Amino acid sequence: MNFRTICVSALALVVAAAPVSVQAESLREALTAAYNNNPNITSALLAVKSTAEGIVTAKAGRLPSIGAGLDLTHSFNNAVNGNFNSTDTATLGLSYNQTLFDNGKTDAAIEQARAMTEVSAQALRNAEQNVLLSVVQAYMGVIRDSQLVQLRSDNVKFLQAQVKSAQDRLDIGEGTKLDVSQAQTGLATGVASYQAAIANLQTSQASYERWVGHKPRNLTQDFSFKGMLPKSVEEAIAASDVYHPAILSAKAAIRAAQSGSDQARAAFGPTMNLIGKIGTTGTLNESAGNSTNVISGSVGLSLSIPLYSGGVLGASVRKANLGQMKSEFDAQVTRDQVREAVVTSWATLQNAVAQIDAAQQALNAASLALDATVQSRDVGQSTTLDVLNAQSQVTQARESLISATSSRVIASFALVSATGKLSAGDLKLPVKIKSADGYIATVEDVWQDLRAIAE
Repeated sequence: MNFRTICVSALALVVAAAPVSVQAESLREALTAAYNNNPNITSALLAVKSTAEGIVTAKAGRLPSIGAGLDLTHSFNNAVNGNFNSTDTATLGLSYNQTLFDNGKTDAAIEQARAMTEVSAQALRNAEQNVLLSVVQAYMGVIRDSQLVQLRSDNVKFLQAQVKSAQDRLDIGEGTKLDVSQAQTGLATGVASYQAAIANLQTSQASYERWVGHKPRNLTQDFSFKGMLPKSVEEAIAASDVYHPAILSAKAAIRAAQSGSDQARAAFGPTMNLIGKIGTTGTLNESAGNSTNVISGSVGLSLSIPLYSGGVLGASVRKANLGQMKSEFDAQVTRDQVREAVVTSWATLQNAVAQIDAAQQALNAASLALDATVQSRDVGQSTTLDVLNAQSQVTQARESLISATSSRVIASFALVSATGKLSAGDLKLPVKIKSADGYIATVEDVWQDLRAIAE
């Protein structure tokens, strides 16, 4: 038992001393570091930019396509009279093709691409919220588990003292072997609980490093929400309907599905293209010793009207309509999930506040009871088991207070997240906001390729 106790005490010193030598890091600083460095947010930002390129692809459907071509041909023949003829022909030309009318199919494709870009943009906001909330959970997890390690370390020291006290009383004939055995059992249980706390702290530290990007440094739990928390659950639900990225993403998905239906219906209509060609053809007849150079061109309209497609067009319309209906039900599911999250976060926050009050009162009462029990034991009116039970009540009350305090902070951030306002901007973090708005504006400029060639 003594060897185990020495090992536990040494481990306690290592864990307790680790963060003290490093400069403290506030929760706001941790959130800032995570926003700047977490790959989840960067990945979501790149996904928005990638999706925005679909706007360019869709817009190309109503813009001209211009190309240049060069053909070189060498031909020869051997006539019946024995003459050998060879001809070299070079053709250089430009081609032009533009859709003049497609029954609104391209316009629907552009709208769908913009809606899908909005879906990705809201996914970026949702990823930001999830990362920031995960940072808070990891941050408070390290604080909670560090406090539990310290608390259980102190509890082990108290139990060690009880073992020594029981043994001393046995040595002078005032105690019993049962008292010593009960004290040793309590110490063994306390050591196991302490070791479990160390394991939990290591897990929380790993989670912190994953989300923030570095190891925790002497954390503190001070944070001011400055009016960010809603005053009622009704206010929170109303805010979530307006600001939550999951709901806004679902609405954009409905727009995209509606545009898909428009495209499918437009495929039944006619399509008219403007087609033009201009070029020059040079011919050299080596046998005749002469050459010709001809400039030619053509302009025409091409009209295409679908009459029968084996049922493909009808199936496309039905599939698109089903997709639109599905998107509307998905939006309803998302709205219900967000509202559930709001109510759950609100209830969790209220419960945490109540648990803090209850745990504080329980701690005060248990501490007084422990002092009285120790004094009663010293005069022979209580047993060692009574002291151990009283100490257990104190430890449980302190652990409940630590957990409830951590839960209150996490629940507060979860409630802000459920309303859709857990963002770097809303938290006023000192960062450059990551947004694809500038990139989207650039890809909306359909003539950028021509300007790039001119430069």
